[in-house]
Amino acid sequence: MPMLHLTRELNNSFLSGGVRAAAIRVLITGIAIFLAVMIVPGLDVDSLPAGLAAILVLTILNVLVRPILFVLTLPLIVLSLGLFLIVVNALLLELTAYLVNGFSVTGFWPAVGGAVVISLVTTILNAWASDQRPKEPRAFPQRPPTIINPDE
Repeated sequence: MPMLHLTRELNNSFLSGGVRAAAIRVLITGIAIFLAVMIVPGLDVDSLPAGLAAILVLTILNVLVRPILFVLTLPLIVLSLGLFLIVVNALLLELTAYLVNGFSVTGFWPAVGGAVVISLVTTILNAWASDQRPKEPRAFPQRPPTIINPDE
C-alpha cells in the first residue's frame, strides 16, 4: 500500500515543479511585456525574436538580479512603503533594453510605466495561475498501539 501512495505522489509531481513553473513564469512575463509594449509609449520591439529575447532576459534578470537589488535597496523600499520597487523594476527593464538589440526603452518614465504595467499584469496572472487547492495531508501508515504492561 505505501508503494501505491509513493507512485501517486510521483505522478502528481510530474511537471508540477521546475519545468512547468519556469514555463508558466516565462509565459506570464511574455504576456506582461506584450501588454506593456502595446500600452506604454516609449517601449518598442523591432521583431519577434527581439521580443522573445526580451522575455527571456527579463525573466532571468527577475530570477537572478532582482533579489540582490531587493536586498541592497531594502532601506529605500521600507522608507517609501514599497514604491521604490517600481524603480527597481524600471531599472531591470532598462537593463533588459540595454542587453537585447531590438528592444528599446526611450527614457526613465517609459521604463517606470512599463514596470507598473508589467508588475500589475504579472501579479494578476500569477494569482490566477497559482494552485489554490488545499494540499492533501500526508497519510502515514498507522501501526497498532503497543500495550506496555497488560497484566497491571
